[in-house]
This record gives sequence, C-alpha cells and structure tokens, in this order.
Amino acid sequence: MDSSSALKVGLVGTYRIVVADEHTAPFVGSGKVRVLATPVMINLIEAAALACCEQLLPAGHQSLGIHLDVRHIAATPVGMAVTATAELVKIEGRTLTFRVEARDERELIGDGTHERVVVNVERFDQRVQKKLAGG
Repeated sequence: MDSSSALKVGLVGTYRIVVADEHTAPFVGSGKVRVLATPVMINLIEAAALACCEQLLPAGHQSLGIHLDVRHIAATPVGMAVTATAELVKIEGRTLTFRVEARDERELIGDGTHERVVVNVERFDQRVQKKLAGG
C-alpha cells in the first residue's frame, strides 16, 4: 500500500452474531457438541478484519486472508452473542496484520493474529482463470 492509503495502524473492525444451530460444530462438521464451531469463529474473525479495512481499500482492490494463528479457548452455547474484533496492528507493503479476538457474553473465547494481503481484483481473477484453464 502506498503512503496515501486511508489504512492506518489502530483501525478496529467488529462483527457480531448470535449463535444459532447453523453456527454449531455438528452443523458444520467440526465436532459433536452443540456449541460455536471453530471454523465459524474463524469466519467471524475474518469478517471483523474486513469490517476494519475493506471499505478503505483503493477501487478495484480487496484483501484476501493468507494466515491465521488463533486459539479457540472457550465454548459458546446456542443463543449467546459472540463479537469478533480485529485491530490493524501492522501494514507491511500489501500485507495487513491484525490482532484478533472473539468474546461471548461472558468471556474471551478466542484470540490470535490474522494476516491479509491486498490484491488487484482484476489481476487476481486473471491468475485464477489461467489456473482453471490449465495454464
């Protein structure tokens, strides 16, 4: 990203859901206990990172998740709200690094770091189409 970018360290994004059956481990195939599934928590973390920065990217650009290092440390039952937060802590070239956490109504349920890379959508799609064509 160039120095004129609207992205700045310290920006924060959040995303919130109320845990429903479709968010549980049995529903997504990641376990048998009817609590928030780890893959869903990860999705919430990514959604919080998007809420933090996606609207500030230059036209024709988007960010893509490239690295997650998170712990899922507490279970959340159906009916309880979960809020994920992503704070932009580092900008290095096109790579954005976030400190992330997820909390339910009672406690911290997950935390870690998440990295995203900013890409030109048209060029990225060209590479994907070339791959699909066998090139």
